[in-house]
Amino acid sequence: MGEYRSSDDDYDYDYDYDYYDDDDEVDFVDDDENAAELEAAVEPEIPPNSCPSSKVITKESLLAAQMEDLIRVMDLLSLKEHHARTLLIHYRWDVEKVLAVLVEYGKERLFAKAGLTIVETDDVSSSQVSSSYCCNICFDDVSLEEITTMDCGHYFCNSCWTEHFIVKINEGQSRRITCMEHKCNAICDESKIRCLVRARDSDLADKFDRFMLESYIEDNKRVKWCPSVPHCGNAIRIEVDELREVECACGLQFCFRCSYEAHSPCSCYMWDLWSKKCQDESETVNYIAVHTKHCPKCQKLVEKNGGCNLVSCICGQPFCWLCGAATGSDHTWTSIAGHSCGRYKEDREKETESAKRSLERYIHYYSRYEAHRDSSKLESKMKETMEDNIKILEECSTASSKDFVWLFNGVDRLFRSRRVLAYSYPFAYYMFDGDLFADEMTKGEREMKQNLFEDQQQQFEANIEKLSSFLDEKFHLYNEDEIKDLKLRVIALSATTDNLCRNLYECIETDLLGSLKHSVHEIAPYNTNGIEKASLPSYQDT
Repeated sequence: MGEYRSSDDDYDYDYDYDYYDDDDEVDFVDDDENAAELEAAVEPEIPPNSCPSSKVITKESLLAAQMEDLIRVMDLLSLKEHHARTLLIHYRWDVEKVLAVLVEYGKERLFAKAGLTIVETDDVSSSQVSSSYCCNICFDDVSLEEITTMDCGHYFCNSCWTEHFIVKINEGQSRRITCMEHKCNAICDESKIRCLVRARDSDLADKFDRFMLESYIEDNKRVKWCPSVPHCGNAIRIEVDELREVECACGLQFCFRCSYEAHSPCSCYMWDLWSKKCQDESETVNYIAVHTKHCPKCQKLVEKNGGCNLVSCICGQPFCWLCGAATGSDHTWTSIAGHSCGRYKEDREKETESAKRSLERYIHYYSRYEAHRDSSKLESKMKETMEDNIKILEECSTASSKDFVWLFNGVDRLFRSRRVLAYSYPFAYYMFDGDLFADEMTKGEREMKQNLFEDQQQQFEANIEKLSSFLDEKFHLYNEDEIKDLKLRVIALSATTDNLCRNLYECIETDLLGSLKHSVHEIAPYNTNGIEKASLPSYQDT
């Protein structure tokens, strides 16, 4: 299907099954039992007790997710909720980091680093002030009822506190509003902030509450908003390393580290360069450098539309296309009157040739990248067609087997492999361009590694095209024996494709990126089951 589809004439179906373990003793005869054994041998299921490493946090479950971490810290350190939140915001909602600092430095140092001060009383005692008090900010005399004391022991009038809080909230500093006292870095009690601001502006108080709630996502290194557009409202929490690709409940697959679309085997830096290159006008500039020249009089760009090397600008100035110098209008097919450019300007020629090679190289990789993405879009309709054909087959009285899971497994394998293949071209573009890793490899080493990579890439690509052609067969017109034969071919080739994909990842991680000494480029680990779908947390159903 698409530009890269191979015909049966291009490849024979003489498969090598030797890579299966001898202990499996798979007997390739045309019966469902042995086909099932083959499928089990090459398509291992995920253990039923394995826990997903990523979870979806919806708008409704955000508060519950936040309270889960707050309660852990509150119980561990016997803290109030606002104290626990102050602590977790400072440590980016990393409960394990809080525990580590507690064990290594103790509770006092843990609190001091977070700006958390806990005192026995929250109120101004009668020994400190009489019936009235002069606020050290506005110097007004106010009653005890108009004074608020923070955990650090500093107290000011409610009006000054309120103005202070309003300014900080509008400046986007809601999560860590510090005391007004000079050189005091203690974090103010959020409940007192909320109470004072709400008395003045209820909408601003709601904004403050929203900021405090969303701090669980904004300040949490293990939680990120789904980058879908328009935004689905979900966030994703991961339990392991952030270098991974996840799928939100809305269906968007993205890289958790950089929030771009899922792009392995490209590193985040490579994908950032590639996406910008495809979006900006860098290649248009290259095209202009190769195919146009500046008029020596008006400096406008001129594109040659004929074979003669004497060109004329719209301003009327004739000039030589070969060297760009202004000339007269008299000329023959072989020469221009009063002008000779037999000696070329070497620097300009080198620049033009370099720009031309750069453009051709980019087009080579971009066209293949886009071709596989287009093939993937076309193949996305394959499941619908397959379901219709299965219904036709099930209605046929001669169809004894009703199990067509192997077909859908094959389609899933095709989708996952096609995606990896598409993104392997931007990876190769930067890995072997000679600029990004100029200090890492000699020209000979780069050529050797490029040949190694391209050999594996081409083998992987050939198997993908072959699998696509198998799945595109009109199996609903087949008899029983032909269906069994197709089943064996799809299962075996799916396993082979998975194995080649894993080998390609290992080549990239070990032989290419792993050998770098001065640069660090990491890619999301390979998962034979594809990008993990984030699960809804248990409290979602409560």
